[in-house]
Amino acid sequence: MTLLSDTFKDHLVNPRNLGEMAGAHGTGEVTGPECGDMMTMYIKVADGRITDISFKTFGCWAAIAASSMVTEIARGMTLAEAGQISRRDLDPYLAGLPEDKIHCIELGISALHRAIRDYERRRTAIGEETKTP
Repeated sequence: MTLLSDTFKDHLVNPRNLGEMAGAHGTGEVTGPECGDMMTMYIKVADGRITDISFKTFGCWAAIAASSMVTEIARGMTLAEAGQISRRDLDPYLAGLPEDKIHCIELGISALHRAIRDYERRRTAIGEETKTP
């Protein structure tokens, strides 16, 4: 059995950006159909960039670490950049992750993308410009 990468283990033991966010500009929620893991991602945006991001996860160890990693990668990105995050961006850190846990990465990314869409929907609903540089 391959050992987990040091980065993945660190996010598992010391998750970053954990917790609900008051006043979030966008919120994305997902539930894994095969496992039941639930993730919620919160973002705040200024000048088209994610300035703050956090998550809540009700799920397994891999879901918690994956959510933490996604928040660290997305912080500071433009909405367009964060909207393009895919599993390839996390592949360097997934060594040793069991195949049956890979879906946790996809769930974290999906929660982020839903938070971005929620932000854009809210801005459109109140008539603000949603284009990003």
